[in-house]
Amino acid sequence: MTKPRRWSHRVTKTNDALDLDKGVFTWSDPRRIVLSLKRSAEASTRRKTKPFYSAMSMLNFYINRAGRNLSADRKQILEQAKSELRKVFKRIK
Repeated sequence: MTKPRRWSHRVTKTNDALDLDKGVFTWSDPRRIVLSLKRSAEASTRRKTKPFYSAMSMLNFYINRAGRNLSADRKQILEQAKSELRKVFKRIK
């Protein structure tokens, strides 16, 4: 295994709090991304907070760390996923 260039790459690949589906952040359907994150967060016994916060944290982490390397289309899909995540967890203001 080659050594990751950045700590954020290592965290994304070896995240211990949630067992993410492979390639979850590359999917084109925001709802599918959210349902996968929700399933992972609710099933995890290692998370330190509520499932909504764990799922949102992982999504934000990916967006922030991959930020400048994301295409506009990919970033838009992930931003839509954030809105969808709030709906799925009934956190709409």
